[in-house]
Amino acid sequence: MGGARQRAYLEAIGITAWVARDRAVEAGEEIGAEPVPDPVAADWPQLQAQVAGCARCELSENRTQTVFGVGDPAADWMIVGEAPGAEEDRQGEPFVGRAGQLLNAILRAVGLRREQVFIANILKCRPPQNRDPKSEEVEQCMPYLQRQVELVRPKLIVALGRVAAQNLLGSSEAIGRMRGRVHVFGAAEIPVIVTYHPAYLLRSPLEKRKVWQDMQMALSVAGQVP
Repeated sequence: MGGARQRAYLEAIGITAWVARDRAVEAGEEIGAEPVPDPVAADWPQLQAQVAGCARCELSENRTQTVFGVGDPAADWMIVGEAPGAEEDRQGEPFVGRAGQLLNAILRAVGLRREQVFIANILKCRPPQNRDPKSEEVEQCMPYLQRQVELVRPKLIVALGRVAAQNLLGSSEAIGRMRGRVHVFGAAEIPVIVTYHPAYLLRSPLEKRKVWQDMQMALSVAGQVP
């Protein structure tokens, strides 16, 4: 008796028919949840749709909306932060609170407008109480950021803060040790400059001088005259 007919027969007489997962996949049969779309093959609109509907981790259960990113999708500079906060979760845009205003001022200081860069986060959903991202959340969300980098093809990435820098670079180094040198990201070896998060600068304004030094290095790496 054929496999499908046999299962139908067993179900008809009240016997649950179990199918091995690998056999079901080989046969192209449904085995439960729909397959998760692969960000690797997505173009920009597809990637935005995938992020908007993402349920890869538990953060999707309590978000108001995802925060895809904002700015020029063909920018020379890409700014990467940690995760959305409460205001970002409400508005669906990264860096819109006080830290965002300070980031805008930092960009203006080096001759850039917010609209000229692309701003994204390691996570696309807000962690509860703004806690640090869990490793499994980063693992599920990082393919979206990797695809964004591939599509934007920036000349430079600026990582804001310890969490962004460590997860982007796969490092456990303290941010103070990561600053002051050029790192690389991905197969394309895109230069990465690490600096402090604007939210940290709001608490420690004396560190702004170090961020100015980091941004001067970023200008030099990007081929722009400081």
